[in-house]
Order: sequence, then C-alpha cells, then structure tokens
Amino acid sequence: MMIFFIVGLIVHVVFFLSIFDIYFTSPLVHGMTPQRVPLAPPAKRLVLFVADGLRADSLFKPDDNGTGRAPYLRSVIEESGTWGVSHTRVPTESRPGHVALIAGFYEDVSAVAKGWKENPVEFDSVFNESRHTWCWGSPDILPMFAKGATGDHVYTYTYPPEREDFASTDASRLDTWVFDEVKDFLNVAKSNETLLNMLHEEQNVFFLHLLGIDTNGHAHRPMSKEYIENIGLVDSGVAEFVSVMDDFYGHDGKTAYIFTSDHGMTNWGSHGAGHPSETLTPLVAWGAGVQTAQREGSHKYDDNYLKEWGLETSMRVDVNQADIAPLMSSLIGVPFPVNSVGVLPLNYLNNSQHFKAESIYANAIQILEQFRVKMAQKKETTISFLFTLYQFETLASLVRSVPSLPLSKCFGYFLLVTFGIELLVVSFFYRAMLTLGLVVLALWPLVSGLYTKAKVRSLSWMLSCLFLAVFPLLPVVGREPDVNYVILFVCICFQMMQVVLCAYILTSTHSSLQLKQGLPLFNQLVSWLTLVSSFLIPLLSSTRLFHRLLSILMSLVCVYLLLSTGYEALFPPVLSWLMFAWINIEQETMNTQGSSNRTEHCVKFITDFAENIDITKIRQLRLDDIRRSYYFVFFIIIAFFGCGNIASINSFDPASVYCFLTVFNPFIMGGLLMWKVLIPFVIVMCTFESIQVSTQLSSRSLFLVVLVISDLMALHFFFLVKDHGSWLDIGTSISHYVIVMSMTIFLMLLSVMTHILTSKRILIGRKRKMHFR
Repeated sequence: MMIFFIVGLIVHVVFFLSIFDIYFTSPLVHGMTPQRVPLAPPAKRLVLFVADGLRADSLFKPDDNGTGRAPYLRSVIEESGTWGVSHTRVPTESRPGHVALIAGFYEDVSAVAKGWKENPVEFDSVFNESRHTWCWGSPDILPMFAKGATGDHVYTYTYPPEREDFASTDASRLDTWVFDEVKDFLNVAKSNETLLNMLHEEQNVFFLHLLGIDTNGHAHRPMSKEYIENIGLVDSGVAEFVSVMDDFYGHDGKTAYIFTSDHGMTNWGSHGAGHPSETLTPLVAWGAGVQTAQREGSHKYDDNYLKEWGLETSMRVDVNQADIAPLMSSLIGVPFPVNSVGVLPLNYLNNSQHFKAESIYANAIQILEQFRVKMAQKKETTISFLFTLYQFETLASLVRSVPSLPLSKCFGYFLLVTFGIELLVVSFFYRAMLTLGLVVLALWPLVSGLYTKAKVRSLSWMLSCLFLAVFPLLPVVGREPDVNYVILFVCICFQMMQVVLCAYILTSTHSSLQLKQGLPLFNQLVSWLTLVSSFLIPLLSSTRLFHRLLSILMSLVCVYLLLSTGYEALFPPVLSWLMFAWINIEQETMNTQGSSNRTEHCVKFITDFAENIDITKIRQLRLDDIRRSYYFVFFIIIAFFGCGNIASINSFDPASVYCFLTVFNPFIMGGLLMWKVLIPFVIVMCTFESIQVSTQLSSRSLFLVVLVISDLMALHFFFLVKDHGSWLDIGTSISHYVIVMSMTIFLMLLSVMTHILTSKRILIGRKRKMHFR
C-alpha cells in the first residue's frame, strides 16, 4: 500500500509540474533587432508621472461644487494636451501595471511563481533603451527596472520601505518626498558640471512614481477626503515640477510629459481583479511632439463619461496600457522595447505624416520581429512529425460492478457521482451552484429515511446546510468593512473571554485607524499572540472528540475573527455547525446499519482521537463511503469558494490584516491571508478525521475514493485549459486544473497537520491527569 501511495504521489507531482512547464513558461523571446524611427524625434527628454492607484473618474470627474479636483491637469486637457483613458489588464497590480507602461507587454504567465517585487524575466523597456533614466519613488517598483537595464544608466532614488504605512496619518507625504527630491536633484545639477551635461543630452527620461494615492485609497477608500486631497496635492506638484523643468532647460520646448496610472481601485479600496474601477486609468500627455487639445470630431470611445466629467467639448482618445511604451519611445527617438506588444497611438502625436508613417512602420516591424524569432524557436524545439493538429482519440473503459449488489443500484450510484462531480466543476465558475448543492444535501435525511429515525440530528443537518447555503450567494469578501457583523456575531454566538477580546481588538484597531492614530501596540501584540496560541491551545485540551474539536474551533475562530472585515466572520461557525451535524448524522447512519456496537459509544462524542484503532475492527469500503468521500470533496470546495476568500487574495485589500500590521509587507500579509483561507480547510479536515475514527474506516481507503473523484474532476478541467485570451482567462483555467490536480497532495499534507491537532497532546507534568479529560 505504501508503494502505491508513493507511486501515486509521484504521478500527481509530475502532472502538477507539467502544467508549469507547459503553460507557465515565459512567452517572451529574445534576439530581436531593435527598431527605431529614422527621423529626428520631436522631444529631447520625457517626464513620466505615474500616480499609483488613481482611477480615471477620480481624476476627471469634477467635485460636488463643479470644480476640477486637478485644475492644472484639467487645463492641460482643455488647452494644450491630449487625454483619454488607458485600459489596463488584469492582474491590476503595481508590478504588471508598470511593466505594461514602461516595457509594453502585459503580465508574463511565468510571473505566477515569482515574487511581487522582482521582474520575473529579463525584458527590454523604454528605460533600458534611453540614454539616461532617473527615477524617484517606491522601493518596490523602481529597482526592477534598474536591474533589468543593460549598462549603468538607470538611477533610482527611493524612500525607506517603512514609510509605506497604511496607518500613516498622511500617506501623501510619499508624493511630497518625490517632488522635493527631484527639485533638489535639479538644483544640485546646476553646480555639478558632469551631471548637468548628462541632463542636457537627448533621449533622457525622468520617472516620478507617486504612491500616496494608492496608500490612501487602501487605508481610507477612494471616496475619502484623504484620497481626493492627495489628487490635488499631486496636481499642484506636477504643475510646480513642470515650471521647474521649463526654467531648468530655458523653456526650449523639447520636454514631453505623460501623466497616467498603473491601475485603479474599487470603492472598497482593493485592486487586482477586473472591475472597471480598477482597469480604467487616466492618461494625459502634453509638451513636445504631443497633439494639442482637439475639439472637433468624435472618437469611437466617446460616451456619457464625457458629460459626466464635464469634458464633452474635447475629444477623448483611449489606448491600451501597453500602447504608452511605443508612444514614449517615438517621442524621444529611442528604439521600441523589443518585447512590446503595444500599438503606437498616432492620435497623440503632433508631427508630419512622414514621421507618423515611419513610426507606425517601425512599430509593426518590431512586433513582426517577435513573431519571426518565436517561429524559429518553435521549429528548433519541435519534432517535425509531432508538429500536427491535436487528435482526439476515443477512450474506452471497462466498468466492473460489485458482485454483491444489483447492477441497477451501481448504475444509479454512478449517475449520482457523475452528476455530483459535474456540479463541483460548474461551481468553480458559478459559486451559486454550491448553494444548489447544499440545498440538495439538506434533503438527504428525507431521501435516505434517516429523518424518521433521528429527527433532531436530521433537522440540525438540514438547517446547517441551509444556513451555509447563504454564503456562496453573498458578494465576494473585500467590500466595505462592516465591523457590526463581527460584533453581533461575537455577542450572540461566543460569550467567551478570548473571543470577546479579539472582537475588542478588531473594533479598537479599526477605530484607531479611522482616527489616524495608527495601530496600537497592545492590539498588535494580542493579535500575534492569538495567532501563535491558536496552534498550542488545542494541544492542551482533551483528545476526546467533542472537547478537541471545540477547542480547535474556538482557537481558529479567534484568528479568523481578527482577519475578518465583515460578514465572512460568520462563515467558520456556520461551517462548524454543519460539520458537527455531519458527524452526528454519519454516526446515526452507522447505528441504523448496525455495523458496530461501538458506534453507540461514538454518538455521545466521547471517542478519543488518541486511542489506537483496533486493526481487526477496520471494515471494508461500502457504497455509503463513496457518498462520504463526495461530501468531503464538496465541503472542501465550499471551504475554498464559499465565502470568497480566494477572491480576497486575488484582489489585494490590506484591511484584513490591519490587526497584525499596517506597514506594507507583501510576504507577511500574503501569509496571514493564506492562513485565513486555510482555516475552513482545517475545520473540514478535522471533521473528516473524526468521521474516519468514529466509523472505523481506514483513512487510506477514503483517500483512494477522494483521489478518484478529484482525478475525474481534473480530467474535465484538463480539457478546459486555455492557452489564449487574457492573462486572467489563461491563469484561471490553469489554476482550476492545478487546484483540483493538487487537491489530493494538498489534503494529504493538511491531514498530517490535522492529525497532530486532533490526536496529539501537550501534558503538563509527568502524569496524565484524568480530570483534564
């Protein structure tokens, strides 16, 4: 049996890794010939402003008084520049957004397995092609463009990472730092002949990364006073810097300016997904080589937003985010980034038709070069006789029925299992299907006849299923935090000191942050101690089934409570209620079948996890065990999607971890959110362990059935994998396959943890005290 498990593990690991080798390999190619416009460029230098996290409507839409939130940029739009909306792609995060802006290509699929801050692959960029680039801003963004550049011509100036504090009283100071530093830099250059000569060379780039708006958006939401005032601060900073630059270069009219954003932000202060508030970002361009404000004609993107923003008299020219990179290259005359997929937006250029024709031709050749290199690589790495269209073959399988059961009953089970598996597959795309599944499960006692024999347990099962069925219908977690749900949940459900303390910490933290007083040290210490103690407290309790499960639940609920922002705090208690009902009703099922005298003892929840199971009493698999295994897989998927926890990971919202830390740290924040996601899994796994112990069935046998169910689901998802479309479509299709394919491995590893939580015990002293039990 051990050899079987090892071989099965190896096979699943190979299949798991094959997806990364096939689909998560970088599509970028190298060795292309750089393409540039052979004519003189209109600008000698370029200034790029990136207001991190700035939504298009937040910049363009006037305030309640009808005045613009950014008067200087609005005057540029109406008088001297060209404007529009830059359409970003998911994931709407800072790193892929800046790569699209500066390098011209969207998120590399191989970046899934890489860190947030480092560039996943070597790539070309406008900064790399420039003569010199000077950057000011966040330490999370700037270094990757310096590391990705050939030579030593990209210079970065960053503030300490500790300044990126979501509990800061005024995050706009990050932007103030950038403007002050770049002005000081120009003042110093006047007395530094070497630097002055470098600054007066052609093809130079100045990059100002402004993070304050994004930080204030996360901390206070985009509709807040802090967010709106930060936009005004950035606008005045841009106006002052333009004046300083013009004075420094003697008003030579050879500076081009581009103002944009890497991504937007939802009303609840998150980003990372595909909501329009995240994908619509502003773009304003002016200066040398840029078309002046146009008031005639219409554009295909013109819509009701023009009237809403008070800009119906000017023409809006929208672009894709990757199109900004070739625009910058064309303005200062550097080669287009060789990996760029952007198409030069000609409507932004103010130059001769000859220059526009040469520019778009060079852009087309640059994209064509990538195709040629890719084709050459394909020919070199593909065996000729294998390079054919994919052929589907008909697979035949033999079905062996159980001799002791009628064929019709086996066929009925086969149809039910097939329908159940397809229901799980569809639930990955439509969470509401989980609600349908829970409603069907609620009817199981009525269909099986258990209701007439155990009405109380059956009723508990039915009610818990119906209550849990509400959660998949609720909106994805990550909306406006509502601490009132959490307080109500604590006051009604748990009248215990630790939970009350955690509720106090949660409310106190949010109150302190709203008052801009930062994260109290006491709250932070209690939160971390609660997290650490959640792993130890269950090991101090009795190993009897009810005592240990209740201890595990209470410990996990405290941590989940501290990581909650709204209604999702109710999810673990309702899930636990259903799990207790499941244990009860499974024991009742065993009683009605008369399979063991020991089950009468189990019904009272006094089974001991630490007891050694008598091998002679372990029974063989039955058809009911297939149902138990399916329920287990179903509940695992409920834990996965039921409260939208995975969506809260994908759409970055630091509000969930404010009780633990407020200074931006993607690894610690990601780890805390990942543990929040794992908590429902641990609850289900502990329940499965309880059912295995109380029903006298080998866990290996049940896992074999789970393995078959998950592999059948994986086979379905294998044919749904996409290698075309947006990054989100490709990544989602692959992640579904990887999740289901690795489910068994993940559950086996998680079962080791749950086995320790349920059966191990830390004894105080040498002798075991019976009253602790």
